[in-house]
Amino acid sequence: MANNNFPFSRENYRLMLIGIGIIILGFIIIGLDKEPHGFGFLGLTLGPIVTLAGFIFQFYAIFKKPESK
Repeated sequence: MANNNFPFSRENYRLMLIGIGIIILGFIIIGLDKEPHGFGFLGLTLGPIVTLAGFIFQFYAIFKKPESK
């Protein structure tokens, strides 16, 4: 068994990068809203839901245990 000094496995870090991408995508969707002050569907509904999904995915990525062989 190799001594791994990292707190997470390679899969955890990959999942965290995907989660960061989802969060960034949510903020981009919020910014794409054409309504004044972001009060349209993209700014008030879709963007925040995607962003929240990204944060929930981040929690999953952090708490996922590596599979032991």
